[in-house]
Amino acid sequence: MTLPELETAAGPPSEPPTARRRGFSLRLLAHNKSLTVGAILIFIVLAVGILLPLFRPGEATAVHAGASLAAPGGSNLLGADQFGRDMLTRVAEGYRISLAVSCGSVALALLLGVPIGLVAATGAPWLGSLIMRVLDVLMAFPALLLAIVVVAIFGPGTLVLLLAIGIVYLPIVVRVMRAAALETSKESFVDAARARGATYWRLVLRHIAPNSMGPVIVQASILLGVSVLLEAALSFIGLGVQPPTPSLGLMLSTGRDFMSSSPWVVADPGVAILIMVAGFTLVGDGLRDWLDPRKRAIAR
Repeated sequence: MTLPELETAAGPPSEPPTARRRGFSLRLLAHNKSLTVGAILIFIVLAVGILLPLFRPGEATAVHAGASLAAPGGSNLLGADQFGRDMLTRVAEGYRISLAVSCGSVALALLLGVPIGLVAATGAPWLGSLIMRVLDVLMAFPALLLAIVVVAIFGPGTLVLLLAIGIVYLPIVVRVMRAAALETSKESFVDAARARGATYWRLVLRHIAPNSMGPVIVQASILLGVSVLLEAALSFIGLGVQPPTPSLGLMLSTGRDFMSSSPWVVADPGVAILIMVAGFTLVGDGLRDWLDPRKRAIAR
């Protein structure tokens, strides 16, 4: 048998393992309904929150006495509140505030929590134990109560609200990062890098940290949805965003006296909060399935 015949009998060259893994991952992503639906909802929120205020600047706080509690339809697509302010524009501005507070608070928690979690997992045992005991004290307080304490110390406001929610989320991010880093530290590629003489910082920054971010990313996407509820709750009781700045929680608070005669005053911000929370939750659930190696094995 000649060499060409041997090549024909052997068949075409097999696909590289890296390409196969990438194909499985993309196929799982394409069939991930939770991630797809969540991404669509978040896209709607971003489109409404960013684009609509650009076309109708200042309309969210403009008072029209003649349109007080106007029903949905006409120039007020979602109706008007007790001061005649357009509910659609106010919901769009509320989206901007909620997105800014939720993304900012989660970014703050990640910025502080990821390095603290890495130190707690890879540093000296006594240091890791000390860090976790301090965080256990913070986690002993309910999230809403801890946020209220921070707001009571620094005063209400959007930036203070961002700081308060970031502090509430810090222990959660640290614990998730520490658990993921401890698990990654047991992998064979980390042992191989350590055997080749890799320094502590090279081992942490090049090997442990990049391979431990999956659970943290999933947790961050879920915390985004929870932060929307926390921001709305604090604004509802008057400790968050202050008027006349529109906020979804504040709109619920000021419109509850008119919900029997004009239900759209509370239905509009309520549904808006539901869409945001559902979008972030579905994205987090989809990312968890996509990043889970067991799910990838099933997809094969």
